[in-house]
Amino acid sequence: MQLLTFGLNHQTAPLSIRERLAFHVENMEETLRNFVRSGAVREAAILSTCNRTEIYCHASNPAAAVEWVTEYHQLPRPSVEPYLYHYPAAEAARHAFRVASGLDSMVLGETQILGQMRDAARRAEQAGTLGVMLHKLFQQTFSVAKNVRTSTEIGASSVSMAAAAVRLAEQIFPDIAGQKVLFIGAGEMIELCTAHFAARHPKQLTVANRTVTRAQVLAEQYGGDAIALNELPDKLAQFDIIVTSTASQLPILGKGMVERALKSRRHRPMFMVDLAVPRDIEEEVAEMNDVFLYTVDDLGSVVQQGMENRQSQVGEAEAIIESSVRQFSHWLEMRELVPVIRSLRDHADRVRRHEVERAIKQLARGESPEQVLEQFSRSLTNKFLHHPTHALHHASDDERQDMVTLLSQLYPGYLDS
Repeated sequence: MQLLTFGLNHQTAPLSIRERLAFHVENMEETLRNFVRSGAVREAAILSTCNRTEIYCHASNPAAAVEWVTEYHQLPRPSVEPYLYHYPAAEAARHAFRVASGLDSMVLGETQILGQMRDAARRAEQAGTLGVMLHKLFQQTFSVAKNVRTSTEIGASSVSMAAAAVRLAEQIFPDIAGQKVLFIGAGEMIELCTAHFAARHPKQLTVANRTVTRAQVLAEQYGGDAIALNELPDKLAQFDIIVTSTASQLPILGKGMVERALKSRRHRPMFMVDLAVPRDIEEEVAEMNDVFLYTVDDLGSVVQQGMENRQSQVGEAEAIIESSVRQFSHWLEMRELVPVIRSLRDHADRVRRHEVERAIKQLARGESPEQVLEQFSRSLTNKFLHHPTHALHHASDDERQDMVTLLSQLYPGYLDS
């Protein structure tokens, strides 16, 4: 069994590949349980966001773990393998620390990923797939991320995806205050986007969601209204700006629906931001006239603003991470010794119990307690020293010196007396 992290992200795979390997949040716990039941892993947690899908696991067979994931998505492994990275043991810890600290994000130093990792750990815990190994990994990951963010300015001047969407919209429309904005979804990303757009006081703010009551809660915070997803075909034409981020496995806005909306708008432009993975808006919509469609990958150049100051903090952050990696590696090494230490203690305890039982029988026969105690201590000492002494006597000249050095480390001070 070994700690393993594998997956893909915005640096290794295009959006068209990332969306095919994304996991649905709504049935994540059952997915995790099935993963563990398959026997490919003992523990598992899955981080699935718009920019990455990563599997953190305690695996008996790393190849089988990767195979299970590709089969789950009904993808031929060769079609995915070129985009995957694999990190075992200490490298897995280093990667987790860098991700949580915002060093591996599209937006250097962004904070949202830390919350997403916490959610991944929580779901694994609820699913019963978070064991000792992953629990230790995530607890140290969150501690490292906190240390990096409090000790450095890695998140300073960071431009979020939500802020980037507003900046792009302002390049299309001179004044957002005169536009009608539609948000599709009601998750964390939409909440962030709603807050940023609401600060520009749009003419109308509407939230569409499968669960209307959840949409109403979000919309009411900013004086907006809510609609159901099935109302979109009739109402889409009303909106100038559409921001979508749902967990749907199929597109919500198809080419036909958008074409009808544009016709009704007499081809007044529509600005769309699709932050979902898999995508909420059909890819063909980007080819239509009068539509400005941006995906998470398209926002990359905008979110790089303010990079220079944050980049200067990377070295300090990496130093904190490397120190923590060494600590975690030591913990992993100690875990590998646990069976050896347990076996050694079990053997010593069997010897002790045997001698105790013999001493009790001698005392029951009326033998002198002083003599029994003396014999007990001598016998116990002889048995504990028998194997090291025997090994020294039968070792070759080269081996003997190594053994003496090792024994001096195991019993410091004793061999010098």
